[in-house]
Amino acid sequence: MADLKYYDVILKPVITEKSMEGYGDKKYTFLVHPDANKSQIKEAVEKLFEGAKVESVNTMNLDGKKKRRGMTVGRTAKTKKAVVKLTSDSKDIEIFSGL
Repeated sequence: MADLKYYDVILKPVITEKSMEGYGDKKYTFLVHPDANKSQIKEAVEKLFEGAKVESVNTMNLDGKKKRRGMTVGRTAKTKKAVVKLTSDSKDIEIFSGL
């Protein structure tokens, strides 16, 4: 595995109804690099979004779904999600503010 920099850790935000329920509690959901650990995710959020202070990080590994095309069976790529909770005195993340 190559050395992960903070800008390689967070791939994209997850915007679903379930993830939007946590915005009031300052919980934000991101798709992250599968090899990233919790401390790397915390560092990446604090560096990428200025004014954000991370209280906790919860991660979950998601297996790929089975897909079929005719007789051929395969799997989609594995993913990793992270739910990041910010402290009460930190600023909100701007990309989620207009939703």
